[in-house]
Amino acid sequence: MPKQVLLCPPAYFDVVDRKNPYMLGKSPVDRAKAQQQWQALCSALERAGCQVETIAPVPGLEDMVFAANQVFVGFHKGLGKFIVPSRMLHPSRQREVAFYVDWYLQHGFKIIEVDLGADYLEGHGDLLWHPDWSLIYAGYGFRSTLGGVEKFSHAMSKLDIPVVPLHLVDPYCYHLDTCFCPLNNEAILIYPAAYAPESLATLRGFWKRMHHLTADEAHKFMGNGIVANGSYLTPYVTPHLDAILRQEGLTPVIVDTSEFEKSGGSLFCMKTLLP
Repeated sequence: MPKQVLLCPPAYFDVVDRKNPYMLGKSPVDRAKAQQQWQALCSALERAGCQVETIAPVPGLEDMVFAANQVFVGFHKGLGKFIVPSRMLHPSRQREVAFYVDWYLQHGFKIIEVDLGADYLEGHGDLLWHPDWSLIYAGYGFRSTLGGVEKFSHAMSKLDIPVVPLHLVDPYCYHLDTCFCPLNNEAILIYPAAYAPESLATLRGFWKRMHHLTADEAHKFMGNGIVANGSYLTPYVTPHLDAILRQEGLTPVIVDTSEFEKSGGSLFCMKTLLP
């Protein structure tokens, strides 16, 4: 079975307000170029054996193209496919959630509602499965809050799914998916300086091989790649990253995301893997 991934076309994509350090003083978004880059991502995913599903974009929701953030997607043998809706930090993004929840409901997913109260939780921006779907890593500090992660962890404990909280400290790595990319069950690509020391120490217990990105590589979204059937989709590659990928049996495939980087996102942010 091919991997199924959900993406949202960038019909209304734009940089409207400043939500992260990448969004400062950049040139305007080139809509035609953004559409071409998005199409190139779809094509690269299909070539890597993925089946691309899409959700309809909505006028006025300029960040809806970042399809990783609006819900957390899971699978549990007793429950089947499920989602946990996000509570996004920025009001302009909170409106995206209902459209994504509707899409997942129409595609047979159950909803696990977590009462987040005043806390925030931002889907697969901060909540990432181990490749074997045995546990979840949960970033907090910039978008998701520790309280949000704790409430999510409590809900997952009822399904016997462990959650590993990780404290993020680099504002350029405001989501976990910018500095944390599992390459397989044993190896991970991380940017160490993105984490509080105790979180970095915690991570070491879960991986046989931890490959370290440089600050420049991390801040150019090289840790925001997509692993798919022996390929690693990335916006850039350095000799250092190339050597890591080849050690892990992965071939780099470059997919330009320059327009989306103006908003602080790249390849992983633009898709959600469906179980």
